[in-house]
Amino acid sequence: MTLNVSPLTLGTSGLGRDTSPGSAEEEAVVAFAEQLVASSHAFVDTSNNYAAGRSEAVLGLAIARTGAEAATRVISKVDCDPESGAFDRDRVLRSFDETSARLGVERLPLLHLHDPYTVTFDEAIGRGGAVEGLIELRESGRVDAIGVAAGPIPLMARYVATGVFDAVLIHNRFTVVDRSAEPVFADARERGMTVFNAAPYGAGILATGAREGAMYGYRPATPELQEWVSRLERVCAAHGVALPAVALHFSMRSPLVDSTVVGISSARRLAQLDELAAAPIPEDVWHELEALGPAPSTIDDSAYA
Repeated sequence: MTLNVSPLTLGTSGLGRDTSPGSAEEEAVVAFAEQLVASSHAFVDTSNNYAAGRSEAVLGLAIARTGAEAATRVISKVDCDPESGAFDRDRVLRSFDETSARLGVERLPLLHLHDPYTVTFDEAIGRGGAVEGLIELRESGRVDAIGVAAGPIPLMARYVATGVFDAVLIHNRFTVVDRSAEPVFADARERGMTVFNAAPYGAGILATGAREGAMYGYRPATPELQEWVSRLERVCAAHGVALPAVALHFSMRSPLVDSTVVGISSARRLAQLDELAAAPIPEDVWHELEALGPAPSTIDDSAYA
């Protein structure tokens, strides 16, 4: 099935981190979560293990205050057992039960298999595996659609090729720096899957620009990557546009991407995101970006080949 997404999906990996139930800090975060579920963006993206479960718990409080409509705006992910690493059918069902209890909902529009790194692909899709649990949840009507969300391209290509999933989410691998997700996204589109592209800023340098300590894909940016991004910054400056706006629009303008997932940590960040999304980008920027040639990405998925 094709999900009715909007161009942007709001990510909440840090929502509620280090807050305690009933505290003033939690109250402030819940108020922010209410803004997220009431925004113009179709979905808020969370996961069973985000902020050790606090992301879902905070969103659940926001849903309770906001009303039934908000319950249709949250999508989540199942995760492996945090202690044993188990990620089979039974763990998927338990993970979903934990999620639905925190959110206070009985049904989700989309549930992803999240970072299935503690099991092999064959274990995940085999009898009694994690994928069996997801299919069971979809067939029972407890979730409308199922997806797979992770990073390594060789692994994600295998999951997409099964034809089992309704959606795919890949992070840090379809940006102005790294386009390795392109063939997987193209395959997913041909299969009628909904495509989510996460982390358009590379979790760092495409938001901050080239500077000491800049990161890409959770790794330190190499001097070569810093230099490439510096050249891109000069292109942006010449056309009077911000680097983060170009990075965001690279994903939003792609015919391969249905929705771009951006992590949001505050009301100010949400307002900034909306401003970046509305910023016009001159067509010449894209031509000059291509002229820079491939960027020296820090991503290395060879272990999954």
